Amino acid sequence: MSTSKKTYKDLSIPFFKEVFDIIDEIMVCHKVPYYLIGASAVALQILNEDRHPPRGTKDIDFAIMISSLEEFKEITKSFEEKGFNKVKAPWTFYSEAYNIAIDVLPFGEIEQNDTIQFNERSVDLHVLGFKEVLENPKEVIIEDKIANVPALPGMVVLKLVSWSDRPEERENDLADILKIIETYYHIQWDEIVENHFDTFPEDEELDQLMIAAEVLGREAKVYMVKSKKLSSRINDILDSNLKTASDSAIAKDWAVKLNRDVEYTFSILKAFKRGIR
Repeated sequence: MSTSKKTYKDLSIPFFKEVFDIIDEIMVCHKVPYYLIGASAVALQILNEDRHPPRGTKDIDFAIMISSLEEFKEITKSFEEKGFNKVKAPWTFYSEAYNIAIDVLPFGEIEQNDTIQFNERSVDLHVLGFKEVLENPKEVIIEDKIANVPALPGMVVLKLVSWSDRPEERENDLADILKIIETYYHIQWDEIVENHFDTFPEDEELDQLMIAAEVLGREAKVYMVKSKKLSSRINDILDSNLKTASDSAIAKDWAVKLNRDVEYTFSILKAFKRGIR
């Protein structure tokens, strides 16, 4: 296998290599396709484009394509044998040795109406958008490993869904979406100029965030047209956050992170919605 000049050290996520090696070993052993998602997947793609990756994280999220809870239980047993113990939700495991939590999120044939029903404590896991976004993953090489990750527009879709499911717990999803918008103009410059030049304003000052958000909206629509339920969810999230700037949870969160007024970040969200239209 060819190796990448990008290193785990560049990623700045403590013990990512050790944990990723364990994940890879277990999934290969069980012959289960897996996909890195979440902040680590965002960081990998941005690093791969020679940009400074976003925040480090002590959580590693990945999705696995499986057919049954029995298969999930076998995978759970393998993680426990490697020193990862279940905590809180039945899909979350924690390693005291590495001080890292991992979310093992099953999807595929195991799903019923975009939901995984666990027997433990009657907990349900919503996986809306996984099938659509992970149908065509992107390969990113890090040292001697290949990570399958969602393309960044698909990542925005997944993070909007996960944030809307648990906004009180998933504030970092909004930070990750904003980081994607902040870097997308630069890492997709050639694509934007070639296929989305009409997003450049004629009579106004060029704003890279506005252009990036609109292009991301256009490319996110690719996933939404595959599922009426996913399209409805994303549009509902956007519509509820685009009534007024002062009531927009997303715009207010981004305003704090960018140190800009909420009307400006409200316009970024409107640009994303315009791209979807």
